[in-house]
Amino acid sequence: MDIDIVSVFPEYFDVLNLSLFGKAQSKGLINVTAHNLRQWTHDVHQSVDDTPVGGGAGMVMKPEVWAECLDELLDIEHIDEQNPKPILIFPNPSAPLFTQQDATELSHAQHLVFGCGRYEGYDARIPQYYRAHGVEVREYSIGDYVLNGGEVAVSVMLEAITRLLPGFMGNPDSIVEESYTGGNALLEHNQYTKPASWRGIDVPPVLISGDHGKVDRFRRDEALEKTSRIRPDLIEQLDCRALDKADRKTLMALGWEVSGDHPRRHSSN
Repeated sequence: MDIDIVSVFPEYFDVLNLSLFGKAQSKGLINVTAHNLRQWTHDVHQSVDDTPVGGGAGMVMKPEVWAECLDELLDIEHIDEQNPKPILIFPNPSAPLFTQQDATELSHAQHLVFGCGRYEGYDARIPQYYRAHGVEVREYSIGDYVLNGGEVAVSVMLEAITRLLPGFMGNPDSIVEESYTGGNALLEHNQYTKPASWRGIDVPPVLISGDHGKVDRFRRDEALEKTSRIRPDLIEQLDCRALDKADRKTLMALGWEVSGDHPRRHSSN
């Protein structure tokens, strides 16, 4: 996978040389290049922003600078069936929430281009223009909060995407049961390690029973309970047809009705 990142602080992404991400680059699984947007400016101050049209506080990133940069990186004039289209991604707190499903879809791409906004953001005509010229443009928020720039959000998305690449994780089984993963996704069950008793707190006895069936059921029930308590919206998205008898029993005990297509809370009188 080829990854281009555009930022006014490209050195921020030196962190990608660490840990599993750095190893993946060394193995050739991913090729990451961070570009300084200012290299496409032509004035002495290397300006990338201007005042907002219509007034208001802050500054907005200029479309002409971004266009020179993206025209070069996307090379839209030479996109064809032999040269798969790159996907252009902008973090944006006003955009749809980035999810595990998005990460999974993007992990199959061959070329991703990330644009890191700053100040009050980027001119809205930038994604509009490239969509109109056949580029797949995605804008994502990583949560209900605002950051100083897109660099943190891009780092989050990159880690979520690239860890799904074959060969990235040392043990590929470690991502199978994670939170939000797969169909009928739940939050992951709690994890423990040795010792079995620590500072007066014991590991749940079933986990050291040696009965793998009981362990699996305990973890599944714990995931259902945790999801019901913290993210009931995920429970509401479950397909009741895919739930087994034990799942249904657990959800009913947690106050869910499971006779329809999707679980719903028991109505209170």
